[in-house]
Amino acid sequence: MIYKFTIISDEVEDFMREIKIDSSAKFLELHQLILQSCGYKDDQMTSFIICENGWEKGQEITLEEMDTSSDVDSYTMADTELTEFLEDEKQHLLYIFDPLADRVFFIELSSIKPGSMQQGKVTRAQGEPPQQTLDFDEILARNPIATNDDIMDDDELFGEDVDMEDIDIEGLEISDGEF
Repeated sequence: MIYKFTIISDEVEDFMREIKIDSSAKFLELHQLILQSCGYKDDQMTSFIICENGWEKGQEITLEEMDTSSDVDSYTMADTELTEFLEDEKQHLLYIFDPLADRVFFIELSSIKPGSMQQGKVTRAQGEPPQQTLDFDEILARNPIATNDDIMDDDELFGEDVDMEDIDIEGLEISDGEF
């Protein structure tokens, strides 16, 4: 079967890519075609997220093996065929191309046709892709860190009727996050 994927960005309105690829290809080949079509370097820890029920995040397929617990199945792009997770037209995926800033492409399996292909190819490239990575200042501009003005004072946090001297700090149990 031949899969046709449509790829869009929420950052650049006229950006769109179409890729046709054999259904038995690995996710790594789709990854490489996306990078090639955008002129991106292959130097980020990218991943695919298989979506369920629209855009709800499901299984992740990573570029490199991630150290996860044995309870969770781990899938890598080089070892995972598209058919393992994709079988229905209109199925959705996310492609995380800038993991530090959590930036993604939205991908739809727009059609499935009979046939086979030796190698996938970009069949349509429209618009300029978004910048591959953001610098630190751009990341902060998108996700600002709380300032002193944003932090609540004690009266806002506990109410005006609470005397901070009445709170026994030594009597509080503070966990290190382990159970």
